[in-house]
Formats: sequence, C-alpha cells, structure tokens
Amino acid sequence: MKKNLVMLLVSVMLIFSLAACSSGSNGGNDPASTNTATEKPSNNPAATNASENDAEDGAGNSNETPEMDFDMGGRTIKIVNFWSLEIPEDNPDNIQRKKNLEALMKKHNFKVEYVVIDGAEYQKKVTASLLAGEPVGDLIAVSKSYTIPSLVSQDLLWPIDEYTKNDKVFNPEVTNKIMQYNGRGYGFGGYTQGATGFFYNRTLMNNLGMKPLQEYINEDNWNWDTFLQVIKEANRDTNNDGKLDTWGLAGAGVLDSALASNETSLTKGDKQNLDDPKTVEVLNFLSKLSTDKLVRPSEGGDWTEPSQFFRQGNTLLYLSGNYEAEALNNDMKDFDIGFIPFPKGPNGTSYNTPDTNPGAMVIPKAAKNPEQLMYIWEKIETYDSVYDYPGQDWYERSFDNEDDINNVVLASKRFSFDSLSTFPSMPYYQFADEINKGQSVSTVIETYKTPFQAAIDEVYKK
Repeated sequence: MKKNLVMLLVSVMLIFSLAACSSGSNGGNDPASTNTATEKPSNNPAATNASENDAEDGAGNSNETPEMDFDMGGRTIKIVNFWSLEIPEDNPDNIQRKKNLEALMKKHNFKVEYVVIDGAEYQKKVTASLLAGEPVGDLIAVSKSYTIPSLVSQDLLWPIDEYTKNDKVFNPEVTNKIMQYNGRGYGFGGYTQGATGFFYNRTLMNNLGMKPLQEYINEDNWNWDTFLQVIKEANRDTNNDGKLDTWGLAGAGVLDSALASNETSLTKGDKQNLDDPKTVEVLNFLSKLSTDKLVRPSEGGDWTEPSQFFRQGNTLLYLSGNYEAEALNNDMKDFDIGFIPFPKGPNGTSYNTPDTNPGAMVIPKAAKNPEQLMYIWEKIETYDSVYDYPGQDWYERSFDNEDDINNVVLASKRFSFDSLSTFPSMPYYQFADEINKGQSVSTVIETYKTPFQAAIDEVYKK
C-alpha cells in the first residue's frame, strides 16, 4: 500500500512537470493540465513575461532582444506538444499574445502549425524523429528525463542559452540549470504556476480546538517539528472507545516533497546522493512518521486511499497539488478546506514544490535559424500582463480565502531534481517502502547505494 502512496506522489509530480512546459507567468492562463480529468489544458507555452519583475526593474527591459528584420520566406513553424499550444482568446493576456503572433507572422513572413502527438506515444515519436534527423517540429516540448543527457549528448538539439537573456520571458533556472549540459543550456521555459502542499480541513481543526495552521505560516514557524506536533495533536480518540477516530495525516507518501523541503535529492548529477547529510535528515524524518505511528493506517485501499480518507472529513492533512481544490470543495461542501505549503526542512530556505521531471521547449539541430525561432517566441511573450502575479486568475477561481491563495503562491517555487523518470532502473519504490516501514535508515542507505548508482550509470554511461 505504501508503494502505491509513493506512486501517487510520483504521478502528481510528473503531471506538474509536464504542465510546466506550457504554463506561463501571466495568471490568466490556467495550467489545468495538472488535472486533465476536469480541466482543459493550458495553451500558454513555456515563456511569458514575469510581471512581478516589472515593478522591481522599472520600465523597459535591458535584456530584451532588439528588434530584428528578417524574412522567413513563408516557412511554416511547427510547435509540438501532447495537446495543442494554439493561443486561445480567453483572457486579456492571451488576446495580446495572439495579436503579437499575428503581427510577427505578417512582418517576418511565416505561418504556424500546432502539432499534437498522443501522450502515450509522445516520447517515442519525438525521440525517433530526432534520431532520424527528421524532427516532428521546430519547437518541441520535452521532459528533461529523456533529454538530458541522452538527446543533447548526441548533438541533436541547439544550445539556446545565448537567446534567453530576457528574464521577463525566459526563466533562467530552466535554461541555465534544469536543461543545462556541459556548460550550455538546451531548453527554455517560462515561469510555472501551481504548487504541491497540504490541503487541510479547517472545520476539523476548529472542532478539535487546535491552533490555526495559518498562524504557523504567519510566524514563519511551519517546519518539520511543528508539522509533527500538529499531526500528533490531531490523532485523537474523541469518543473514548480506545481507538483513534480523527487523524493528522492521510498518507505517508511524501518523499519527494520532503526532499524538496530540505533542498536535497536522491541523486546529484551522475552520482547517488543517499548519504548526503541533508538527504539523511529527510529519511530520518520520514522514518519517524512510521516508527511513531503518526500516519493514518491503511485499510487495504488502492492509491486513492489518502484522498478518500481526507474526503471522509476526519483527517486533517492531505498532500496534493492545488489543482485538486475544485474537486475537494465539490466533494466536501460541509467542510472549510484550506491549503498550506509543505513545511520547511532544517536546511530549507523557502517553501518548495518538488519537480522530478521538468518540462521545457527545445529546438532540433535540423531546424534552421534557431535565433529567429527564439526571437519570435520572445516577442510573442512580451506584453504587459493584466494580472499581479503568475497564476492569479486560476488561484482566485480555486480558493475564496486570501490566506490559501497566498499559500499557493508561497509554495509554488520549484525545486527540481532527477528521480525515477530519469533513471528507469532506480529501485525507487522499494527504497521508499523500506523507509516508510521504519527500517534502519543507515541500513537502507547502504543497501541501496549500489543499485541507485547502477541505475544512474545506465543513463550517463551509455
């Protein structure tokens, strides 16, 4: 069962990561791809202007690419993803982006085709096309897991870091860190939206007479210690029958969020990172959840059990993405549901959302004039947003409590690291299972260091 809980977390993170290559910084573009069962995917590709920087930098942007004059000779630019990235006209920001594109097409003599490839076949078809020298498009959405180092080490993609200086459009972390290889950046993206954190039952919290969780945030005292304290306080036998009937935490599958909260990871580049002191802290923290029996025990359900537990109204905390707010509010109309970040670890400097398989846009080496493609992308995404911060429109539609909206913004900072998606042979589930069973952390580390390194070598030493 605990393996299934971990799988749920991995799945959520993968969805977030893939959505990242199409969600921008202008709040009106709903990155609803994080919940494709209930929402329409975002049509805003990775780059948009980071409007929150405007006030800091003043008018203008010295890093913006100067106007260029070129004729593309009627060329059709193909933009590829597993849903259409065609710009809709559903809010003022997107209307302006559409106008920008139309003006650019007229000035530079090109057309745009939006290519959609089924998600189940996406990686296979994109990779095969690149290897054959016949790429499926000119601007292609990819995931880091199969791009770095595999595709770039074969010289299949253009390095584009020299074209991403405009940090109001391009997120420097995407190019210069996430999609970097041997000192060059091969992918680009904008400022992502959405966050992973805890939904919490404010009604249950009040009924139990607990300190409001928001106060921990306001005091800057929401950390692993106060988190454990809250869970213990919510684990109660309210009817004195000798059995717990309210619980603090719905599931133990919080490994990735815990790693991000302490700003560490299971791997670091081409090496395993299990015995790094910060990683050891994470594993001891997770082991404590089990050994102290703090998590609501499984009743033999499937991977949806934590969500089901929370919906019963007798469990305080449930880890998920903010995209689930609408569904939870619909299913729990008798309860006041809040959102709070995952607590900071001892080495955490901020509240973080883990991203184990970030997405980005890339340009194949077979595509001509990458500098023109990057220029066009930048100019489409250069505009003054009507929103105050990334995700504003989405968050305000999902929550009616200002504290919850602020908490999503607070938790939306990405902490990216490689995991199972990058290293398919990594015994991730088995490892997490051992930790969640309360096995000796030192023993688990020694047991898995070699197989983790073997999984890494399989990718980096091809």
